[in-house]
Amino acid sequence: MNRQKPFLVTGSAGFLGFHLSRRLLDRGDAVVGVDNVNEYYDVSLKWDRLKILRSYPRFQFCKVDLQDRPAMQSVFDEHGFEIVVHLAAQAGVRYSLTNPHAYVESNLSGFLNILEGCRSHGVKHLLFASSSSVYGAHTNVPFSIHQNVDHPVSLYAATKKANELMAHSYSHLYGIPSTGLRFFTVYGPWGRPDMALFLFTRAILDGKPIQVFNHGQMERDFTYVDDVMDAVLRIMDAPAAKSDPQWNSHSPDPATSRAPYRIYNIGNNRPVKLMDFIRAIERCLGITAIMDLLPMQAGDVPATCADIDDLQRDFHCTPKTPVEAGISRFIEWYRDYYAK
Repeated sequence: MNRQKPFLVTGSAGFLGFHLSRRLLDRGDAVVGVDNVNEYYDVSLKWDRLKILRSYPRFQFCKVDLQDRPAMQSVFDEHGFEIVVHLAAQAGVRYSLTNPHAYVESNLSGFLNILEGCRSHGVKHLLFASSSSVYGAHTNVPFSIHQNVDHPVSLYAATKKANELMAHSYSHLYGIPSTGLRFFTVYGPWGRPDMALFLFTRAILDGKPIQVFNHGQMERDFTYVDDVMDAVLRIMDAPAAKSDPQWNSHSPDPATSRAPYRIYNIGNNRPVKLMDFIRAIERCLGITAIMDLLPMQAGDVPATCADIDDLQRDFHCTPKTPVEAGISRFIEWYRDYYAK
């Protein structure tokens, strides 16, 4: 598919933004990538992702802070985007405990500038990253988009819930077709160094102990990045209809609306016990991990699992990558990238 106007992908130096930008470029689209390349984790990894993207003639990079209102306005004014995929954010549950202001600045003020750009330029579809973290104190798994999510257990989760509310208000007021994507523990090559697979692989190869929270009594709906991108690309090309005729204001469904607004879980629907995940890493590396068993961390939850019935019904998306295969591909990339 080849469009005249470029896609805007925010967070293009990040894990998800990099993968999506590359998939769009590979299919012949033009992409404008926005990222501030902050120091939340190793910036050399971000610049190496961008080096790959910059090898495509249809990629243009703008080093911009989302909260820089004039700069973001200029980006929108210059390119007149029709489709915006907003993946940039201050990520990480644990970091939100120590640096909360970064989350307000990026995830709230920054997102407002994205919404304003979409409003003033008549964007035809806004996709934005939410998170499985919004389910917070819920223990009724699998987590459904039709459940109420008013009990976040971290500021990071609260900002993601706020993004959903902000997007809905703009969708209602200005008719911006908007789709929120609740990602569930995405992993794979070029992943984030603060995520479990990266942390565990690095520590095991270095002969250091890995931190295993809640004494290993955790489950996560690990979702391989290629499966995630398959879903995002399908959703991107199908903006929400103007109205959900099934929506009832007397019993409002959080996943849909009278506005052109939808929410989807992007997950695997096959949660993996943390200890089984660690054993799979050990098998791929051929090394036994040294484990430091610790209590549950503040802001964390014991289990996640995505109900993806709506995603499968609307887009025929079913994740295909078994967790051991995904881990193996990550470790192959890691050993090549770091020459381990």
